[in-house]
Amino acid sequence: MNRKIPPTPAVLWTLFKTCFLISSCTFGGGMVIMSMLQKKFVEELHWIDQEEVMDMVAIAQSSPGVMAVNTSIIIGYRISGILGMVLTALGTVLPPMIILTIISACYVQFCGNHIIALVLKGMQAGVAAVMVNVTVTMCRNVLKDREPMAFAMLAGASVAAVIFQVDIIMIILVCGIIGGCSKTAKTKEDDTI
Repeated sequence: MNRKIPPTPAVLWTLFKTCFLISSCTFGGGMVIMSMLQKKFVEELHWIDQEEVMDMVAIAQSSPGVMAVNTSIIIGYRISGILGMVLTALGTVLPPMIILTIISACYVQFCGNHIIALVLKGMQAGVAAVMVNVTVTMCRNVLKDREPMAFAMLAGASVAAVIFQVDIIMIILVCGIIGGCSKTAKTKEDDTI
């Protein structure tokens, strides 16, 4: 699926509105927003496919900056070019900016409020559940081709991150290099046959 959707006002409004609403209603960082973007743009709108989402997440995770913003920029550009990119970035950045401005102005009142502390505790549980959902979905997509290399890389990356506390950027770079070398070797092998 390599086509761009024409940047009609309806498409551009949908891009901005979707990113704005998702960014307004999700707490917990980039991986949480990823599942919401995937549900909307892959499952509901069918503007991008699941394989593209995996590539976008990998690029966004390994690029400098906030993962949610990076991903929304890639999605916006992929769907409607530069204008789509600008609108999705604005839609993703505006809600936290507005919320943090309000919280900053009222920090002293929020800081000691018992009810807000309980709400945030509840949000933590919800965020953990969404992150588990994202992890399971991404693992399924990595393993769906049943390639031994994918199994080995997933296991190795998991052990490196969880047990040995290896920096996530290093893991992504190493996995990218191994995946690229593996794909190149496989392509050369197919060409000789």
